[in-house]
Amino acid sequence: MLNKIILASKSKVRKNILDKNNIESIVEHSNVDENIVKLSLLKENASPEIISKNLAELKANKVSTKIHDKIVLGADSVIDLDGELISKPTSREEAMKILKKLNGKSHFLISSVCISKNGVMIWNHTDKATLIMKNFSDSELAEYLSKISDKNLYAYNVYQIEGEGRNLFSSIEGDEDTIMGLPIKKIKEYLNLQK
Repeated sequence: MLNKIILASKSKVRKNILDKNNIESIVEHSNVDENIVKLSLLKENASPEIISKNLAELKANKVSTKIHDKIVLGADSVIDLDGELISKPTSREEAMKILKKLNGKSHFLISSVCISKNGVMIWNHTDKATLIMKNFSDSELAEYLSKISDKNLYAYNVYQIEGEGRNLFSSIEGDEDTIMGLPIKKIKEYLNLQK
């Protein structure tokens, strides 16, 4: 297996998943303006899945144009609520609105990954998990939010499945690493072929 890659992501969770799976990685931020890309794709009626795939590819390609002859991994995760893209909150008020939208409903968590080399995508994969959120009162949602630090809230969206967020759901179907932002099993399968 190829054991050294460039990770085009600021996500500590993604870096930890790679570390746990003995995949050595160096972090190189892509500095892609995700909001501009999302707005542009939404104007074209792109689905949340297409947006996730495009962002993962854009991040990987951007970094791999600067770092030649290296494998670069880009990733992106979005929430799809009945076809509506739910992005990371930029304020606590927005986080509360997101939680109210998801309250008592089923949604998809979509994680896309892309591997690029020399500015060109050479492999990609998208995985989807289904989560059903329990019904909560507004005060229960506010109490949950009060336990989440700003840093985690703005970095990882309104729930962290590896922590407090697990208690929000009555049902979780799908790979936990996908929910955390990196479908590692498929990445390892691909890297194993690149000896």
